[in-house]
Amino acid sequence: MKPILAGDIGGTKTRLALAEVSGTQVKIQHEVSYPSRDYPQFETLLAEFLSGVDVPVHAAFGVAGPVQGRVVQTTNLPWRIDADHLQQRFGLTSCTLLNDLEATAYGLSALRDADLLTLQTGSSDACGNAAVIAAGTGLGEAGLFWDGQRHQPFATEGGHTSFAAGNELEFALLCHLQQHHPHVSWERVVSGMGIVSVHEFLCSYRKAPIPNDLAEAMRNGDAAAVIAQAALTGRDAICVETMSCFVKLYGAEAGNLALKVMSRGGLYLGGGIAPKILPLLQTGDFLEAFRNKGRMRHLLEAMAVKVILNDRAALFGPALCAARRVSEPQQGEMGWR
Repeated sequence: MKPILAGDIGGTKTRLALAEVSGTQVKIQHEVSYPSRDYPQFETLLAEFLSGVDVPVHAAFGVAGPVQGRVVQTTNLPWRIDADHLQQRFGLTSCTLLNDLEATAYGLSALRDADLLTLQTGSSDACGNAAVIAAGTGLGEAGLFWDGQRHQPFATEGGHTSFAAGNELEFALLCHLQQHHPHVSWERVVSGMGIVSVHEFLCSYRKAPIPNDLAEAMRNGDAAAVIAQAALTGRDAICVETMSCFVKLYGAEAGNLALKVMSRGGLYLGGGIAPKILPLLQTGDFLEAFRNKGRMRHLLEAMAVKVILNDRAALFGPALCAARRVSEPQQGEMGWR
């Protein structure tokens, strides 16, 4: 099969690649990353990428937003992407749009053992549905239905469901956020913007001013990354508490998703944040919040929980999906590690 044009379209960056697919393995031949907000529309960015290269016949894009038919309006960007229009303008034979987490779910089969870090082994004989949750610019969630032969990824917008407080501090956080947002979703607390919001709340709640050097670093860079790094090094007590709170909230919502999907086949953490805060995820707070579901605790303890270390899963997925739909849409088997 000729190379496939694959894309991972996110609120912060967009990655495009030419990929060669063989079975469940994907080889990236050419890849470019773009700052999404520097472009008024996706077509402009895509035209820049395709300039000077042979335009592939088939394309598939994972997009951070709800796909409706063959159109998607991105959640954290002002982009409207129409697959039919892209197909016509760029001379593509086929063009597929996927939710970005659905794309990551497709990409799991291309990952190797070294691409995953296990937080919880789970039951050795577990088999069934699986789920992916990914905190990054926003919060994405997807499921994988086990049909008895292979996993069938499907999209959700679970990250936009209503945030539920689990203790007095989280209730105070909810009240704080309600002053700024008419609807407080899980994405408002479990995401890059969520880290910043939790930090802002705790500074107010604890009546703790931000140190000048930390405030300057937050203004001049990625505020969420600055807070996370300060927590990892123990540099600032409020940052440490912020990330502790974030990890517990991440675990709680991951457990919610796992129960709703009944993901006996495993729960996977994708997105850009998890690989950067592995020591915090490995303290036990994440798993305790994940398992803390009362009478359903035993179900969650039996589920494998793994962190996706290879950020190309979101690129592998669209390529695999396009290849499957072109060649053998109803055949084959996808096995998850």
